[in-house]
Amino acid sequence: MELVTTHTHTCFTNHGEGTVGELVAAAAAAGVSTIAVTEHYPLSDAFDPVRYVSMGAERVGEYLAAVEAARAAHPEIEVIVGCELDWLGDDEDRDLSHEDFSSFQVVLGSVHFVDHWPFDDPAQRDRWDEVGVDAIWRRYFEVWCEAVSSDAPFTIMAHPDLVKKFGFMPSFDPQPLYEQAAEACAAAGRMVEVNTSGLQYACKEMFPAPALLAAFCRAGVPCTVGTDAHAPEHVARGIEQAYRLMAQAGYRTVTVPTADGGRREVTIE
Repeated sequence: MELVTTHTHTCFTNHGEGTVGELVAAAAAAGVSTIAVTEHYPLSDAFDPVRYVSMGAERVGEYLAAVEAARAAHPEIEVIVGCELDWLGDDEDRDLSHEDFSSFQVVLGSVHFVDHWPFDDPAQRDRWDEVGVDAIWRRYFEVWCEAVSSDAPFTIMAHPDLVKKFGFMPSFDPQPLYEQAAEACAAAGRMVEVNTSGLQYACKEMFPAPALLAAFCRAGVPCTVGTDAHAPEHVARGIEQAYRLMAQAGYRTVTVPTADGGRREVTIE
């Protein structure tokens, strides 16, 4: 079966490793048939003052050229140029338009910030104790549904339940939140991903959780797979395991974005 990853990163941010060329070469060597290179889209100084979590705006042209060069060097693999765009809601301080994303064939929609707070930042975990796990879970899914229902140019919603990253689980049954997220995603016509990186965090579980993934499947939401690799050696990590998780949730195909802006389906074997 084909190996596909539609969520990857490079040294264009200060928390990633490896060049675009090294990432694509590693994907080709691992037998990946389609890779989307999806570097973090630039944030303002207010959110990323030291350019640690996002790509500098002055480097976007260089990034696009690097992806094009990697595509030319590896005709045996489909290379898609993309980015990961943070949803900031009412805190948005960038003047963005759809034209800003015309060069990207895939735009991942991510919620890393809740009310200006990067809730998944290990350096700011203390706020979980201050606000409370239950309140954060409810607010996260409220913001996530705002993001998926917005007119932002999101192609795929990334790591849908990132809120569980540190292993903090609510005291209540989150199923109603899952159902709301699935309904919102289906209504918006978005895709979601199974993000394999969750296995490396305290939650020890891919994003999304099996129950949330099953809710997406029941709602008819197309699903793809992203490794969220931040180093070339992780480019194919967990892909086949993600396919098994999808099958258990009821999916029979993996949806794969294509470089021409379309989609294709790969049967889960």
